[in-house]
Amino acid sequence: MNYQETVEWMFEQLPFYQNQGGKAFKPGLEKITAFLAYLGNPQERLRIIHVGGTNGKGSTAHLMASVLQEKNLRIGIYSSPHLIDFRERIKINGKWIEESTVIKFIESNKDFISKHQMSFFEISFAMSLVYFEKQNLDFVFVEVGMGGRLDATNVVTPILSVITNIGLDHTQYLGTTHTAIALEKAGIIKAGVPVVIGESRPDTHSVFTLKAQTENAPIYFADASAAPVDWTTIGMDGLYQIKNAQTAYCALQQINEIQIDIEQVINGFKAVCQNTKLLGRWQQIQKQPKVIVDVSHNKEGFVYVSQALKKESYDNLYLVLGFVKDKDIIPLLQTLPSGVNYFLCAPDLFRALPLVELEKVATTLQLKFRTFPSVWQAFQQAQNQAKVGDLIVVTGSTFVVGEVLEKINQQ
Repeated sequence: MNYQETVEWMFEQLPFYQNQGGKAFKPGLEKITAFLAYLGNPQERLRIIHVGGTNGKGSTAHLMASVLQEKNLRIGIYSSPHLIDFRERIKINGKWIEESTVIKFIESNKDFISKHQMSFFEISFAMSLVYFEKQNLDFVFVEVGMGGRLDATNVVTPILSVITNIGLDHTQYLGTTHTAIALEKAGIIKAGVPVVIGESRPDTHSVFTLKAQTENAPIYFADASAAPVDWTTIGMDGLYQIKNAQTAYCALQQINEIQIDIEQVINGFKAVCQNTKLLGRWQQIQKQPKVIVDVSHNKEGFVYVSQALKKESYDNLYLVLGFVKDKDIIPLLQTLPSGVNYFLCAPDLFRALPLVELEKVATTLQLKFRTFPSVWQAFQQAQNQAKVGDLIVVTGSTFVVGEVLEKINQQ
């Protein structure tokens, strides 16, 4: 198989949560433990920083990685989901894993994968560890897929754990309260391994402190620590990046093996997108009319989107929106400003929220909207209608943003 055929095989033959939802969600560590043992346990020879939380996992990991790259270190990042190409999930200093490496891994392990019915996430995670272990890296960032306690990534023993925040997302799997979700996220806290908590809440603070005490793990709360950084130098727009940068700064201070000065922190934060090739975080992709894409997909993310919109200057605002099925979208839409032109669509995947359901909600909320059969058609129509002084924002799902970025990349 060539690269495209290999990726299609992974998507079509194997459980893929982003496409299939709960059908693909198979919590538990038995299969990934067996697979990694079969592969020689590459995770045991890597210096891993494990990053969990509801929002900001990817941004926080990339901010930290960028600072470490400023020290001329070789840094691996495993993250999910991808926006344009599967290889975005596995990269070193911003460079994606090679197509040939993806093909070789699948060809070499296809029989084991099929026999044991490995999930898509387990396969991609194992692939990253095998790849990183051969690359003589200084540090590797591993982003939790969902939850923490039973997430496939929780087989690693890191040098540092980071939990960015707790929000009400994936409640059908993780619990319906902040406390319940915090219990799942706290599962990545390991014996004797320092842990940094990005945001402390009254209903989750004790969950983390008790777990840390049980594991004899030093615990640090980033929002209770001073961070001497000029936040205006963060190389990503979006007010939510301030908290992510604060978490990243606090976490960097806990890596005892290296010394990081404030200039390296500032330079790393400023160059985060260039250093790590991070995409889709309040990212401006066009100037006139101004177009911004953002992967926010839950209420906490939309609160920050709303705050960011208040900082923008524009004549008219066009929101290109699409969602997946497992979201209560009414609270999301209620965070957005009034008088907005909504261009509603559905991403091209099985789990997309059907347009008819999105229309019902938009009608109930008395929104000014139009619907389109595809993300790209909605985006093109917004571009056709918007004038030079207007603003177009594409958000609601990583898949909506991904489809727009992929089309633009092809052009």
